[in-house]
Amino acid sequence: MDVKSVLPRDAIPSVDDPSYEPVSEYAGDPGDEVVVVDSVASPTRRADGTASGGSVDGDPARAFPIRYLHYHEVCNAVVDEAPVAVTWCPLCGSAVVYERTVRTPDGERVLEFGVSGKLADDDLVMYDRETESEWKQSLGTAIAGSLEGTDLDVVPAAMTTVGAFRDSTPDGEVLVAPGGESEAASDTDEPAPIEYDDVPYEAYFETAGFGLDAHRGTGDGRDWNRDDLAPKTVVLGVERDGEALGFPLDRLEANGSVAHATVGDRDVVAFATPDGVHAYENPGFAFERTVEPGTYVADGARWSGTTGESDDGRRLERLPARRLFAFAWQDDHGPDAFWAP
Repeated sequence: MDVKSVLPRDAIPSVDDPSYEPVSEYAGDPGDEVVVVDSVASPTRRADGTASGGSVDGDPARAFPIRYLHYHEVCNAVVDEAPVAVTWCPLCGSAVVYERTVRTPDGERVLEFGVSGKLADDDLVMYDRETESEWKQSLGTAIAGSLEGTDLDVVPAAMTTVGAFRDSTPDGEVLVAPGGESEAASDTDEPAPIEYDDVPYEAYFETAGFGLDAHRGTGDGRDWNRDDLAPKTVVLGVERDGEALGFPLDRLEANGSVAHATVGDRDVVAFATPDGVHAYENPGFAFERTVEPGTYVADGARWSGTTGESDDGRRLERLPARRLFAFAWQDDHGPDAFWAP
């Protein structure tokens, strides 16, 4: 693992006191990407293996716009009364939500995360303000400090669009623009006032190169020695019982936009929809795509790939997963950890 210091600590400021507004009041574009956290607790399960509902405590689902996270990368939030960290690394395209409560030999403790200014294999290194341990964002593992070797629990979350979130969850809430200054808004290592309408990583997302050098224009980035996947192919990674399987978006699209697989002891179905990739526990159904993009039929019902909901009132259980680029998934899990039809 290659760890390097790039910026001063907190030059990219985390969001530590978030506030929210109704999704109907969001002034941005409906196509803006968001990370959505519905419920930290597992939904009540039906006899057929599907889930009966979302947030058990009645809290609204909350969406965190990527155009804000570009400038903050970490939001320390509370969902369903559970402390969570909504994390985003632009270089790795990695959106992962973690529980902030960790188990230590001295008992449970709640951590607050910030941006360390370091990268590990071009991935964000977070630090916690309680112990100053450092954590690789895409793995959720402490790589240095007194908590080294500790793993954070992944929370089920979705990366979708504001429009899709508004349609499926009209009573949902969206993070209010935090404001302030960030190094991501600057041409130097010093923070500058944030303009959220700017897209600081637009050119990086459109080029083939990957990594810090590619973003800064100081080189083409790292080598990529495979031609079956592009390094910045979007992947949704699922881990269970020591097994890891990443579902590449382009492979799903070429396979009827659906994949059936087993990861550890869980049967998984993954969907490629117009707004992203989504993975759920499969109760044993055989899903097939319909002519309407993002919808599937199985067990006598029509299902939404984005929400996991059926037209007869059932709901699939969304799995804890990591959305990231292929190169970052391969860095963490090796070249063979990708689903193929």
